[in-house]
Amino acid sequence: MNAEKKAFYGKLYRLALPIALQSLMLAAVAAGDALMLGRVAQDEMTAVSLATQIQFVQNMIIGSMAGAGAILGAQYWGKGDRRTMQSLFNLMLRTVGLVSIAFFAACELAPGALMHIFTHDAPLIEIGSAYLRIAGWSYLITGVSQCYLTMMKVTDHVTPSAVISSTVVLLNIALNAVFIFGLLGAPRMQARGAALATTLSRVVELGMCLILCRGADYVRPAWSRFFEKLRGLGADFRRQCLPLLGGGLLWGVGFTSYTAILGHMGADAAAANSVAAVVRDLICCLCNGIGSAAGIMVGNELGAGRLEKGKIYGIRLKNISYVIGFASTAIVLALTPLVVRMVILTDAAQAHLTGMMVIMAVYMIGRAVNTVTINGVLDGGGDTIFDMYSLAVCMWGIAVPLAALGAFVFHWPVLAVYACTCLDEVGKIPWVMYRFRKYKWVKDLTRQDA
Repeated sequence: MNAEKKAFYGKLYRLALPIALQSLMLAAVAAGDALMLGRVAQDEMTAVSLATQIQFVQNMIIGSMAGAGAILGAQYWGKGDRRTMQSLFNLMLRTVGLVSIAFFAACELAPGALMHIFTHDAPLIEIGSAYLRIAGWSYLITGVSQCYLTMMKVTDHVTPSAVISSTVVLLNIALNAVFIFGLLGAPRMQARGAALATTLSRVVELGMCLILCRGADYVRPAWSRFFEKLRGLGADFRRQCLPLLGGGLLWGVGFTSYTAILGHMGADAAAANSVAAVVRDLICCLCNGIGSAAGIMVGNELGAGRLEKGKIYGIRLKNISYVIGFASTAIVLALTPLVVRMVILTDAAQAHLTGMMVIMAVYMIGRAVNTVTINGVLDGGGDTIFDMYSLAVCMWGIAVPLAALGAFVFHWPVLAVYACTCLDEVGKIPWVMYRFRKYKWVKDLTRQDA
C-alpha cells in the first residue's frame, strides 16, 4: 500500500470509528429502552417506540440543518477560513432553535393528538402521551447540542464529540434502569422513567459541549455577531439545507408512515417492528460512521481545491460501501435467533420478528450503499438535491403507497407489508450509481468573500 492510500485509510479510520461509535451509542439508548421496557410489558415498549417517532421527525429536520453546516463547514475548514466557520455556527443555532421550540410546544400542548397519528389503541396513547410530556423538554436542547457536535466533527475534534455522546449514552442507559425499574430508591416510573432519563442526559450533554468548546482550538459561535446576516453564506446554507430538509422530511415522515402502517396492523406487528427497528439502527452504525466520514473527507479535499483527489476519495468510499453492506447482511442473519429470544413477545409477534429480520438482511445492502454514496460522497460535494428526488420517487412513489395498499386495501400478511417498506433502499441502487458516475458532486462550494 502506497503512502497516499495509507493516509486515506488512516484518516477514514480516525473519522469513521469515533462517529460509528457515537452512532452506536445513540442507537444503544433506543435498544436499552426497548429491552428494559420489554421486560416490563409489551404495551410500555410499544408505546415508547411509537412516541419516539416524534423525536425521529425532529431529528430529521435538525439533521438537515446540521448536515448543511457540515457540508459547508468541511469545505471551509479544508480552506482554512475560521471566521466563516463561526458565522456558519451562528446560522445553524438560529435555525435549529426555532425548530426545537416548535416540537417542544407540540409535545407539551397536544401529546395525545401526536400519539393518535400512530395508533388508535387507548392504552398505548395514554402511555405515549405521558412519555412525550416529559421527553418534550429534551427536545428544546437536543438541537443546540447537535450543532456543537457537528462543528467538532468537521474541525478535527471528532474523538471528543464521540466521547461526549458515548458518556451521555452510558448515563442515559444507567438512568433508564434507575427510573424504569425504580432502583436506588427512585420511584418505578416505567415509560415515564425512560423519558426522564433522556431529558436529564441531554442536559448533561449540552453542559459538556459548552465546557469542552471553551478550548482555544475549538470553533465557537461568535456571540458578538450572532444575528449578523451574510447574504452569500446564507444563500449557500439554504441551497444545501432545503434539499436536505426536503429529503429528511420525506425520509423521516416515510419511516414514520411505515411505523404507523404496521402499528395499525395490530399490537403484535407494532411490537415486532419496534424491535426490528432497534436492531436496524444498531447494525447501521458502521455505515453511518463511514458515510459521515466520507462527507468530511471529500468536502475537505474539494474545499481545498483538490478536486481530482476528492473524486478519487469518493470512488474508494463508494466501493467500501458495498463491503459494509454485505457484511451487515451477514451480521443481521447471525443475530436473528438471539434477538428473538431477548425480548418478551407473544408467539405471533416472535414469528413476525423472525421474518422481518430476514427481510432486513437484504435491505441492509441498499442502506449501506446509499448512506455512504448519497449522504456521504454526493452531499460532501453539495449534490444534495438527488437524495430528495430519489426519496420522492422510490419511497413515496413506490414503497409507502404499496405498503398502505397492502395493509388497508388488499390485507396482505404483516411480512409482505414489511417487505414493501424495505423496497426503496435496494431498488434505487442502480439510479444512485448512475448519478454518482456523472460526477456533478466534484465541486468547490466555498466563496472568496464569504
